[in-house]
Amino acid sequence: MDNDKVEILLVEDNPHDAEMTIRALRKVNLANRLIHLKDGAEALDFIFARGAFADRQLESKPKVILLDIKMPKVDGIEVLRQLKSNPDTKVIPVVIMTSSKEEQDVITSYNLGVNSYVVKPVDFEGFAKAVSELGFYWLITNETVD
Repeated sequence: MDNDKVEILLVEDNPHDAEMTIRALRKVNLANRLIHLKDGAEALDFIFARGAFADRQLESKPKVILLDIKMPKVDGIEVLRQLKSNPDTKVIPVVIMTSSKEEQDVITSYNLGVNSYVVKPVDFEGFAKAVSELGFYWLITNETVD
């Protein structure tokens, strides 16, 4: 995958949830330009073209970021905070996909500018349907700014 042609940035530390997300997106042919990162520190490096991703074009932005909250190194709330406070990245749609139903997480996410907050369904069929619908909306239906 060319890091400058990523459409979906999946930031998820749970390998099982990441695999289910990727499988659901593949099933509807939306995973061709997806990159999976395992923590918030990697995500920030990717987005801001630094560290292991320093050779990436900073202007090349994903169409959507699927972001977990509870992650090692840097949590999803901090990733969201940095994204939405930077004029170059605040327009990137961010969807929180988490198992957290904590009201404070929802409030904080929306206050920081998240575009959508989705609690992961427990069963695979529900999860796959939710991910497919998210993928279609954010990649096909939604208009983005380049």
